[in-house]
Amino acid sequence: MRVGSFVMAVLGLAVAGGSAYLARDFIEAQSAAVTNETRPALVEVIVAGQDIAFGQQIEAQNLTTISWPAEAVPKGIFSDFSKLLPAKDQPPRRAKRAISQGELILVNKVSEYGEKVTIVQKLKPNYRAMAVKVSAETAVGGFVTPGDFVDVVLTQGGGQELRAVTILQNVRVIGVDQVANEQSDQPDIARTVTVEVTPEQGQTLALAQQAGRLSLTLRNLEGNEDKPLESIRLSDVMRDISPVPEDEPKPTLKIRRGIEVQIVDQ
Repeated sequence: MRVGSFVMAVLGLAVAGGSAYLARDFIEAQSAAVTNETRPALVEVIVAGQDIAFGQQIEAQNLTTISWPAEAVPKGIFSDFSKLLPAKDQPPRRAKRAISQGELILVNKVSEYGEKVTIVQKLKPNYRAMAVKVSAETAVGGFVTPGDFVDVVLTQGGGQELRAVTILQNVRVIGVDQVANEQSDQPDIARTVTVEVTPEQGQTLALAQQAGRLSLTLRNLEGNEDKPLESIRLSDVMRDISPVPEDEPKPTLKIRRGIEVQIVDQ
């Protein structure tokens, strides 16, 4: 009797253990299936492994890959190095704009093989690049850098007829001397600043450079409200509206009536 009970107990434990094992495998299989169904498919895309400057060659040591959800891949990505890097004896591609580390390498950010990259490719459609002669005093002490927005002020005349007027507002700077890298934030004393203008603005700027001295005023990043500004003359600035000092003698008028004398302030 005791042997029978012992055997039944062992069989019960075996059945219970087997059931638990099977249940665990079933749950793990179901969890894995759910995970595989909900996990998005990933693809390898090419990104910048380090900062790439405007005009710099696209080379293998500048690149790396990361996993990206297949459903969210933007147009124009590269996933194959052979389609981005040149073959043997083939000229390289170059960055058409500054590319930050970790940023996706897209078709519109790089040139064709051997294509020349110049400041012209930074221009918006139907815009022109035009240089303005500047100095430390007229270019905000050298703090104007590519990518900034400025107003252009013309000063002309002399003496009391000296006047100033803002001729252009919210103009984008695309180059300072020979530097067109918008990632550059180092102040420098420049001799020329290249700005992006419409054809009409270019005509205005050309005339203004011959008419007087041009100065740039650096705009706040959020300052996008423009309004026409009237010219101002030196005589408007030099208006003397200060009160007459009390200790300064005032003009008086002496009135004599016979032997009586009366002094009246004018």
